[in-house]
Amino acid sequence: MRILFCNYEYPPLGGGGGVINALIAQELAKTHDVTVLTSQCMDLPSESVEKGVRVIRVPVFFRTEEAVANLGSMFTYVVSGIREGKKLLRAEQFDVINTHFVLPTGPVGAALARAGNIPNVLSLHGGDLYDPSKAMSPHRHAPLRTIIRRLLRRADMVLGQSKNTLGNMHEFYTPEIEGVRIPLAITRPSPESAVRADFGFSDDDMLLATVGRLVPRKGIDQLISMVQKLRGRDKKARLLIIGAGPEEENLRAAAAEHDVTEFIHFMGFVTEEEKMRLLHMSDLYVSTSQHEGFGLVYLEGMACGLPVVCYNYGGQTDFLTDSETGHVVELNDLDAFTDSCEALIENPAQRKQMGQTSKERVEEYFIENCARRHETIFNQTIQAHRNGQKAWKLQQSAAMGSD
Repeated sequence: MRILFCNYEYPPLGGGGGVINALIAQELAKTHDVTVLTSQCMDLPSESVEKGVRVIRVPVFFRTEEAVANLGSMFTYVVSGIREGKKLLRAEQFDVINTHFVLPTGPVGAALARAGNIPNVLSLHGGDLYDPSKAMSPHRHAPLRTIIRRLLRRADMVLGQSKNTLGNMHEFYTPEIEGVRIPLAITRPSPESAVRADFGFSDDDMLLATVGRLVPRKGIDQLISMVQKLRGRDKKARLLIIGAGPEEENLRAAAAEHDVTEFIHFMGFVTEEEKMRLLHMSDLYVSTSQHEGFGLVYLEGMACGLPVVCYNYGGQTDFLTDSETGHVVELNDLDAFTDSCEALIENPAQRKQMGQTSKERVEEYFIENCARRHETIFNQTIQAHRNGQKAWKLQQSAAMGSD
């Protein structure tokens, strides 16, 4: 099978959506011919082969950060992606396109699918449909909802990473498209741990780790407030913030305002390997994110044997269970969140048990299983397209016939 992935972000650019795309592409490249069409900026090569995947990067303007895109770079990716993608289709043939993010990538995948008469599988990542932290979240604006609705209906198949993502698609856009849920996945981590002494930490310190782009949606300012409360209760809590982004200066100011600067550790943007080493070194994985379409970082914490404490809003509720894998707290109830962390800090036996449960549960979320499910959907979509049908409409007909 010859597969073309379209994604405006691909490592080292972007966050979890690019990372999971890369993992799927690399796994499928073991048995298929895989090409990725993505953004070029910040001295990245226009073409390369990365772990068996051919990566073609098209020029975009105005992007100056690896972690965060902007409207200018997104718009120019659409223009460059369609132009360069059509050149690619004139030179080569593909069996299927997999488009990641309905916006901004969706128009690229849809245009190339039409130009090449190729089936298009559209993968939703959550925030491209619904982000409650943003005034420009598509679900709040009729013109964007209209564009997304058209792109969803033009796709041959729609994939969602969680029940929450597919639920938002049904509520705000296309209730008639059932969609297929394929949970995201991670690679099996090395057991190697970072050494606390290398960072000036003692064995008595309770290390609370969080991973993600430093953007408002992650709610990391709440974690800083929580650390202040825990320190006030004589708990030796320290927060490891793993990631980079535009909110870093504000978060440093918040740490100073709460008088916990020495207990808040900005680890910055690190390699995947170093990230997992830091998680192995930690005691708890914590997140006050306002919404996650899925939440790869929770799986990474679980794979490192950490209990997870987070809110109850987002795709993570598909695989996290309160009092089993950690604690799942009502959205923005920071007092309950703090109490949950304190309870785990005080009970090492419970931490160990919940960490072991997390480790066992994450087994089904490793990348080989995710890639195999994508392969099955791609083959089904290709066959439906050959028969002149859209796979999601066949799915809809099958669902109606079973009622």
